[in-house]
Amino acid sequence: MKLISFRARGADRFGAVVDDGVVDMTQRLAPEIATLRAALAADALPRMRALARATPDFALADVTLLPPIVDPEKIICVGVNYGLRNEEYKDGSAAPAYPSVFPRFPGSFVGHGQGLVRPRESGQLDYEGEIAIVIGRGGRRIAEADAESHIAGLTCANEGTVRDWVRHGKFNVTQGKNFDASGAMGPWLVTADAFDGFDELTVTTRVNGEVRQHDTTANLMFTFRRLISYISIWTTLKPGDVISTGTPVGAGVRFDPPRFLLPGDRVEVEVSGVGVLSNPVVDDAGAP
Repeated sequence: MKLISFRARGADRFGAVVDDGVVDMTQRLAPEIATLRAALAADALPRMRALARATPDFALADVTLLPPIVDPEKIICVGVNYGLRNEEYKDGSAAPAYPSVFPRFPGSFVGHGQGLVRPRESGQLDYEGEIAIVIGRGGRRIAEADAESHIAGLTCANEGTVRDWVRHGKFNVTQGKNFDASGAMGPWLVTADAFDGFDELTVTTRVNGEVRQHDTTANLMFTFRRLISYISIWTTLKPGDVISTGTPVGAGVRFDPPRFLLPGDRVEVEVSGVGVLSNPVVDDAGAP
């Protein structure tokens, strides 16, 4: 099942995509459930599957897509997780024993089709295509053997990064990872039952149609199971939390010279079994 958060008729809603239509779950589950995050917390997916048989309320082309989870309590991103990424740093270091993690805030992501904003403070906006896990069942100190049962589904992510700003801090990358509207998620959340395991999924990033990144989860240093287990040791995972699982080699900063994003570029992130997240790049036109 494909689940979305969207804006239509002046209101934010959530629903299920059926062919080229959208079944609005907001009106069918209100008032007790008003967001997709709340639906996951209420274990409402079985009800939503039944409701998805209804006649669509909107054409998919007529709604504005938002990040699938618009109000996550936590977005936790994983760095240097594909096998070749560690070698990409050319520092001779051994493969890490533990994941590198950092937070992102909801406002740093836009939905499918919305503009990725290159901030006026930097010309170094970069792309990072990733697979993002959405937690469906929360927990603390989750065993690896049980971890996949906590996955509600997957979505595509562009973990957009302002490269010079990630170097402002000695021990963190938070600034360069959290510029407003610098990344994207979507177009939808595909529920876990649609996948025959998570160990051979592919992620591909294209810029203006050119493939820049491509890899498979078979090459992850830390599997989805390991990430969920490890992260849940130190923070309680809750329904709607997002874990972005790392990007393959080929980000723009690694080219010589670097190939950063420019206004007018289009970035596509494709994940097998999910679909394609597509966003144009625009310059910051907001208030000072």
